[in-house]
Order: sequence, then C-alpha cells, then structure tokens
Amino acid sequence: MAHVTALAAARNALLTRQGWQVERDGLFGAPKIRILSSDQFHGSITRATRLLGMGTGAVTGLQANHAGQLDPAILEQALQHAPDTPTIVLLQTGDLNIGAYDCFADLIPLAHRYNAWVHVDGAFGLWANVSARYQHLLSGVEQADSWATDGHKWLNVPYDSGFAFVAHPEAHRNAMSYEASYISHNDQVREQKDWNPDWSRRGRGVATYAALRQLGREGVVALIDGCCDAAHGLVTGIAALPGTELVWEPQINQGLVRFLDPRPEATESDHDRWTDAITSAVLASGEALFSNTTWRGKRCMRVSVCNWQTNAQDVARVVAAVARVLREQTTEAKHK
Repeated sequence: MAHVTALAAARNALLTRQGWQVERDGLFGAPKIRILSSDQFHGSITRATRLLGMGTGAVTGLQANHAGQLDPAILEQALQHAPDTPTIVLLQTGDLNIGAYDCFADLIPLAHRYNAWVHVDGAFGLWANVSARYQHLLSGVEQADSWATDGHKWLNVPYDSGFAFVAHPEAHRNAMSYEASYISHNDQVREQKDWNPDWSRRGRGVATYAALRQLGREGVVALIDGCCDAAHGLVTGIAALPGTELVWEPQINQGLVRFLDPRPEATESDHDRWTDAITSAVLASGEALFSNTTWRGKRCMRVSVCNWQTNAQDVARVVAAVARVLREQTTEAKHK
C-alpha cells in the first residue's frame, strides 16, 4: 500500500501535466502511463499497478547489468522511445536476491530530464542510509519524487508497517483526499485520511515510534551493521564448504550460494535439484530457515538476515549445520 500511495501521487502529477483529471475522470481514455525499471523489480509493484488500474503491462523490465543495476544508457534509450509518454522510473535500494542498489546519482537526474517521476522501492535497503558503512550506496537517492520502505524488515516491527514518502504534497493529497459537509476540516491540521487509502486504521506508527525511540540512531546503526556482518559471515562460511559455490557475496544483508551435485557427470539441472535438496534438509534439521530462488537461470539458496538477534554464534552454528547436512546428503547419495 506504500507503493499504491506513492504511485497514485505519481499518476496524479503525470496526468495533470497532460490536462487529465484522473481522480474525476478515471483512466478510460486517459493517456497511458508507463513504468520503466530494471528487470529485478519486486512483485509488490505489479500488484500496485493492478490496484491503480495501470495494469501489469504498464511495467517494462529493462535488462539489469552484471551488478543487478539499471544501466543509465539502457534507461535513456527507453526514455527516448516515445519521450512524450507519461513515465514513472522505478529504482531499487537492495533487490531481494543480491541487495543491488541502482546508481541514483546518475539515474534520477537522467529521468528528470525526460520529465519522468522517480519512485524508489526501498523495501529494506533504504534503512542502510543510517549506516556510515553503507550510506554511499544511497548517494543521490534524496533527489527522487517518492520512496517506499517497510518497517517489518530491518526495523523488526510487525507486518502491515509500510511507509510512503512523497516529495510533492499537492499531488499526494489530490490523489487521496476527500471532503464532505459533515466532516470537519482544518488546514492547520494534517488529517491522515487525506494522505493514504484508509479512512480508519489502527495506530501503525506506534510500534515504529516505540522501536525508534528505544533504539535511537546508534541502535538502528548497530541493527543494520550487525545484520550485514551476519549475512556476510553466513554466505562466505557456507561457500567455503566442499561442494558449495559462492554465487553472490553480500554487499549488505543479501547473498546467494549454490550446492553442486557431487556426481562426476552432474548437469546444471542436477545442481539445481541438489541445491533444493540441501536447503530442504537444512530446513528439516530445524537449525535454520533459508528459501531458494532462481537467479540468472540457477537455483540458489538465498541468505537474508534481518533479525536484530542474529549474532556470530548463530552464524557459526548455522554454518556447522549446513556442513553436517552436506556430509550426510553426500554420503547418502554415494550409497544409492
């Protein structure tokens, strides 16, 4: 819903420039809006476009570069095609597989030259801006038009805690507000119903306020840095085990490893199957919870650390558990 809120504001701003009042006239006959992104965008974006009437076909995933980023030259080529089309450029702070960050300092000014609205999917990666170790990954992100992030990930507050930030209050309010004769109105008071899709809701901000008040800036920094250290330790520790391949070393808290089928004539499909089998066995052991993903055509075990409680002892225990599973599964396979 944070994406819905921000993209509704973008829709209002872009179509207002075209002389179309979307909140009054709807989308039938309206100029079509396109969304340009790297092909690593999250599924929550397409869900938002469905709810907003843009449709999943509005999103064009442009091929990411070797680092998982949207390349400026590829984006500019797409922007030059139908340059008068109302456009939203979607950028990432930490994609879900490898934690890739787009180059905001290059991409945002480029998008603005073509009058595009820039929206940043900062689901968990935006939180890294608090850390001196990782701030460089977000250089220039403040130039965007809207941002969305999620409190239930790195801040560890409950689900249903998304945050939308919009740099253009007029477009934001126009997309969401409603007034009636029986509703009191005061321009000096921020009425929450005028800034989000819900008229009535629980106090979602209370848990966030409590967490930030208790942690303070230094506490949030320790949380971010600690998770990144744990992810790096897990990925490199597991990758050092026999029969394991390092696919992506974490730059923040996301990384990928792959398990190689020990049979001499094993194929890529065999390695995919073996990776799924090892991960399932680790899960069955009760020692750790990993989920697998397909990245660039390969099945990988995805390592993602978001919990503030994960420490060096946990990392060592998990690496030992994976080593034990690998030995057991390899021995069993040899006797088949």
